[in-house]
Amino acid sequence: MVDTENARQNVTFPSNGGEAHGYLALPGSGHGPGLIVIQEWWGLTSHIANLVDRFAAEGFVALAPDLYGGATTHDAAEAGRLMEALPVEGAARDLAGAVDYLLSRDEVQGDQVGVVGFCMGGAFVLSLAAKEGGKIGAAVAFYPVGAMPDDYAGLQAPVMAHFGEKDDFIPLANAQDLVDQVKAGTGQEPIIHTYPAGHAFVNDENLLGTHDPDQAKLAWDRTVAFLEENLGS
Repeated sequence: MVDTENARQNVTFPSNGGEAHGYLALPGSGHGPGLIVIQEWWGLTSHIANLVDRFAAEGFVALAPDLYGGATTHDAAEAGRLMEALPVEGAARDLAGAVDYLLSRDEVQGDQVGVVGFCMGGAFVLSLAAKEGGKIGAAVAFYPVGAMPDDYAGLQAPVMAHFGEKDDFIPLANAQDLVDQVKAGTGQEPIIHTYPAGHAFVNDENLLGTHDPDQAKLAWDRTVAFLEENLGS
């Protein structure tokens, strides 16, 4: 069942001549590097908003664009339908608009932002980083599912990716494919981490029964350190 009553939106920003919405959190200092957080196929849920808040607590000005326009679900079949119905080009425009919006905010330090995404959002991380080039200073993809870039030539950001060794949605071989494709397009080698865990092991709502707190903490710590190294804090 789709829920449109509990959308986690608190900002509106320009997107391709229109408007898009998202959830923004500021660090306690009031300023820091910008970070885009891209949702899973469930939508901009409380889990994603909580991740945004956690990144803000680490010192980032964090924004999760709402790619479903307020719709969320906890039903896997419905999530699949929402993901399949999502216009890829429209989502790409919303994400590009979110990058420009963050860079325009006085609280954001530097002329690059980071981008982190999960599941469906992990694939969008790679596409956004390849498309936006020098605007992206670090890219982190968690167990990416969906359409991946055909060409990484535009990618300038360092890449980190997290994969579960027991992921029923994507084969572990995808990790090596990502390494090969990024190296072919850019000459750089992404950092790949694998975990003895299933798909969406970071998601503490545990909708797939795969949440692993220990592996999630390890992946979180690695991600924050990577972002701080490449964006500052």
